Amino acid sequence: MLDGSTSGNETGLAGLQDRVSEPADETPSSRFLQAELELNAHLNGLAFGQPVCYVYKPLEYAWDTHRCYVEKYCQPGKKVLFLGMNPGPFGMAQTGVPFGEVKSVVDWLKISGEVGHPAEEHPKRRILGLGCTQSEVSGARFWGFFRKLCGEPEQFFRHCFVHNLCPLIFMSASGKNLTPPELPAAEREALLSLCDAALCKVVEALNVSMVIGVGRVAEQRARRALSAAGVDVRVEGIMHPSPRNPLANKGWEEVAKAKLADLGVLPLLSSS
Repeated sequence: MLDGSTSGNETGLAGLQDRVSEPADETPSSRFLQAELELNAHLNGLAFGQPVCYVYKPLEYAWDTHRCYVEKYCQPGKKVLFLGMNPGPFGMAQTGVPFGEVKSVVDWLKISGEVGHPAEEHPKRRILGLGCTQSEVSGARFWGFFRKLCGEPEQFFRHCFVHNLCPLIFMSASGKNLTPPELPAAEREALLSLCDAALCKVVEALNVSMVIGVGRVAEQRARRALSAAGVDVRVEGIMHPSPRNPLANKGWEEVAKAKLADLGVLPLLSSS
C-alpha cells in the first residue's frame, strides 16, 4: 500500500512552507497557496492500495512552476473559478499548472521554474517538466480556446482563475491514469472529503461568485461540497475537453462557447 509521505526528490512540506508569503500578506495568491499547503499536509496522511501503484504530487515536485502560475495570475478581482478534477499525466503532472499542456504553459502563460521528480516514477510516465514534448489534448483544447477568445492571458485572468479539486495523480501498475472516481470507495471518499474542504477555503479566498466545473464529476462534487459548507456561490458546468469524450471530439470549442454565453461569462473574457 502506498502512503502519502514525502520522500526521494520531492520537496518537503516544511520547505514549501518557507517559500510562501508570510501570513500577514493577505493577498488572494498567498491565501490560495496556504490552502493548498494545508491540503498537501492532510493528503500526506492518506494511503492508497490497488489498483493504485504510483501517486504523483505535482504541488510538491513542481512547486516552483505552480507558485509562478498562482503568484502571476491569482490576483484580486476574480469572479469565476474553472475547476478541473485532478492532474493529467502530460499536463499538470509535468508543469504544475491545471490543464497544463506544456506549449500553452510556456508559450502563452509564460510560466517558468524548476520541476523535480516524484519519489517513484513509472518508467512509461517520466516527469520531464517544461521539456516534455508530448501534448495533453485536454489542456491544449482548454487553453487554446481561451487564447482564441482573450488574445492575452491577462484578459482571461482579469476575472477568471483555474484550479483542480484534487492535486494528486494516480496510476496503475501499467501506467494507466486513474481518476479519483476509479479509486476504491473508502479511499476515494477519504481523499475527496479533504479536497472538498480545501475547495471551500479556495473559493472563499478568491471571493468568486461562480464555480464552473470542467466535466460533470467536478461540477457535481463542487456543488455538493460548497452547498454542504454553506458557501454562497453559484455552481455550473461545461463539457470536459478530454479526447475520451466523443462529444468533445466533435467540436468542444463551440459547445463550451455556447455554454459560457448562456452563463453570462463571455463578456468577462472580452476586452471590448
